[in-house]
Formats: sequence, C-alpha cells, structure tokens
Amino acid sequence: MTFLLDTHVLLWSLFEPKNLSSKIKTAISNRSNRIFVSNISLWEISLKFAIGKLELNQIKPEELPEKIIESGFEFLEDKPEVFASFCRLQIGKHADPFDRFIIWQSISNRLTLITKDKHFKKYESSGLKILW
Repeated sequence: MTFLLDTHVLLWSLFEPKNLSSKIKTAISNRSNRIFVSNISLWEISLKFAIGKLELNQIKPEELPEKIIESGFEFLEDKPEVFASFCRLQIGKHADPFDRFIIWQSISNRLTLITKDKHFKKYESSGLKILW
C-alpha cells in the first residue's frame, strides 16, 4: 500500500512514536508499504519553527530531510498539474492551506492519508482515504 503522512504524524513518527496508534505503527514499519512525506510538511514545520510555535528535539528543520530518509520514508515529488488543479478542492470550513494541500496531494496521487485530524473526514466524499 502507499501512504502519505500528515505533518503531525511525521513529527510523531520521528520524535514521539508513543502518540501513534498500533495500526499506524504497523503500517509505517511494514517495509512492503511505501510511506511518502510531502514537501509541504517541511515548509509547514520550518515556518512554525521560525515563529517559535514548534520545537524539534534539538535539531534544525534543515536536518529533517536526512532524518526522514533515514526513517525509510520517501518524498512525494508532485507534478505541476497537482499544484495547478488544487483549486478543485472545495474549501468548506477548513481553510488551513497546509492541510488542504496535503489532502489534495493524497486525493490526486491516490494515496491513503495517515492522520488523526478528524476535520479531514469531510473530504472523504471528494475521494480522500484516511487511516488512523
């Protein structure tokens, strides 16, 4: 199976795995699964770090790509068409641009999104598949 990690799941898997459900730990540790990370997550993490809203256990945001690769995850390399078609995702009441683009990447690439965010369920009717 192929999965995309939501930003909080990425951070938990790297720094606080106790926050992950057993189902998620199993999915992430199964080497037959491909686990993707969005570059949007790196942008979100870097921005929150810069404004003091996020601590990273004594590492800098620019060290994350190496740590992510060491964890066995892959970076999702999206085509320009995915960015250009983002306007097709209905806004609804959830306006967070980071969340919305990760949702769109999951739908566009037919990936199951690993997230604990309950607000994402409203996008299942648009084709979003969620695992938690």
